[in-house]
Amino acid sequence: MISHVHLGTADLDRAVRFYGAVLEPLGIVQTFIDADRGWAGWKPADADRPLFVVGRPLDGAAPGAGNGQMVAFQAAERRIVDQCHRRALAAGATEEGAPGLRPEYHAEFYGAYFRDPDGNKVCVCCHAPE
Repeated sequence: MISHVHLGTADLDRAVRFYGAVLEPLGIVQTFIDADRGWAGWKPADADRPLFVVGRPLDGAAPGAGNGQMVAFQAAERRIVDQCHRRALAAGATEEGAPGLRPEYHAEFYGAYFRDPDGNKVCVCCHAPE
């Protein structure tokens, strides 16, 4: 259904370090980096899509996080949500919601929320029972 998601960054090197640390426990691997074009991408280790891309905005303006916009990555287990959240905070994220159950979404929804160093809101969640 989704081909790719792109988030803006003002600092590609910082974004590559940040997302490299956060996405590794999810089995999402870096597939390219193009410093000249100012972007880098990751994908599931076992598939070609969807791509997750960070980069400079194409219009040359400063990147900005949208109100109400979020990217959510799915984890197979709750412990991976916890691990990604810890890695994100250690890599410079700001807290937006500690790992835990969110029964208002559904009984087994376990998620954590943070903002990357550019202010983009990110969720890592698990829909499976413990």
